[in-house]
Amino acid sequence: MSKILVVEDEAAIRRVLVKILSEENDSYQVEEAEDGLKGLEAVKNNDYDLVLCDIKMPKMDGVEVLEAARKIKPEVPFIMISGHGDLDTAVNTMRIGAFDYISKPPDLNRLLTTVRNALDRKELVVENKILKKKVSKNYEMIGESDEINAIKDIIEKVAPTDARVLVTGSNGTGKELVAHWIHEKSPRSAAPFIEVNCAAIPSELIESELFGHVKGAFTSAVKDRAGKFEAANKGTIFLDEIGDMSLSAQAKVLRALQENKISRVGSDKDIKVDVRVIAATNKNLAEEIKENRFREDLYHRLAVILIKVPSLNDRRDDIPLLIKHFADKIAGEQGISPKEFSKGAIKLLKGYDWTGNIRELRNVVERLIILGGKEVTEEDVRLFASK
Repeated sequence: MSKILVVEDEAAIRRVLVKILSEENDSYQVEEAEDGLKGLEAVKNNDYDLVLCDIKMPKMDGVEVLEAARKIKPEVPFIMISGHGDLDTAVNTMRIGAFDYISKPPDLNRLLTTVRNALDRKELVVENKILKKKVSKNYEMIGESDEINAIKDIIEKVAPTDARVLVTGSNGTGKELVAHWIHEKSPRSAAPFIEVNCAAIPSELIESELFGHVKGAFTSAVKDRAGKFEAANKGTIFLDEIGDMSLSAQAKVLRALQENKISRVGSDKDIKVDVRVIAATNKNLAEEIKENRFREDLYHRLAVILIKVPSLNDRRDDIPLLIKHFADKIAGEQGISPKEFSKGAIKLLKGYDWTGNIRELRNVVERLIILGGKEVTEEDVRLFASK
C-alpha cells in the first residue's frame, strides 16, 4: 500500500487529484491537506511514500513546504503542482530536491506516469538503505571489554560533529573499523567514505591520488583527473597510515584542512571541498616529528580527537566474542555449517600472544573452521593454530 499526500488549496483540483489516484490503483492510499501548514504537519506526523504539493498556497507556499520537509523526511519524493505562471519556480524546486512537477490542469497520463516513477524511486531509496545497513555489518566493532566500550563512547560523542580524528594503534587492531563507524554514525553517512592507504601509494603519485591532476601535469597525465578529496566532497576521507605520507603531500593536506581548498597537480586553480578527515597510523608520530619526517602543524590539525585502539593482547576478554563472530561469518562465506569451539579451545586461544592482533585471530579461526572437527577442540588448536 503506497501512502500519498495531496497538498492543494484549490478544493476542486484537490478532489480531482484524489479521485484520479484512488481510481487508478487500489494500492494507493490518498490523504489531503488544504494548505501548506497542514501539509507540513501531516508530513511530520506520518510516513508518506509520495507528496503532491501545490506551489502557490496561503500560509505556507509549496517551496517552503518542500524545504522544510527535506530536513525532516529527506527520503520522501515531492511532485510539485504548478500553475502557468509558476513554471520557472517549479523547475527551481527540482534543484532543491523535488522529484518532478506537473502543470495545472493535470494531464492524466503525465500525472500517473510521474507518480509511478516517483514511487519506484522511493522504493529504490528504501532498498538502498536496507542494503547499506547490511553492508555496515562488515564494520561491526565486536567486543564488550572496557577498552572497546570506551572507544564506542568516544565515537558516539564525536560522530555527530565534524571534528577531525586521529586513530592510532598497531597493525591489525581495527583502526579502519573505527573510521567506518564514525562515518556511519555521522550526518555525512549518506555521502562517500573514501579510503586512501598512504603506505600503498608511491610517494611520487600520492599528491595526484589525493588532489587529482590536469592533463599534461606529468608524462602519464593524458587527461584531467579528480582526486580523492574531490571524490569525498560532503563525505569523509580516511587517510590510513598517514605517517608514511611524503612531506610535500603533508603540506597540501595541511592547506586543505586550513582553507577547505585543494588544487590539482599542474593547476593553480583552487577547488573548494567540504570533507571530514579521519587519519590513522601505526607509527609514533611524536618520534616522526622529532626526526623531521612528519609536520607538527599537521599533527595538531589532525589530532583534535585522539583514539588509541588497543592490541588484542590488551583486550583478551573479547576473544571469545571475536571467535564466535568470525566463526559464524566464515561459515557463511564458505557455505558450510557453523562450528562451535570447545571451552578448552577458547581458553587456549585466549592465552596466545597475538602479535598480528585481530587480523591474525581471524586467519587462525578460518584455518580451524576448515581443518578442525565438527567441534573445534584443544587438539585442533594445537595442530592447526601454528603458534
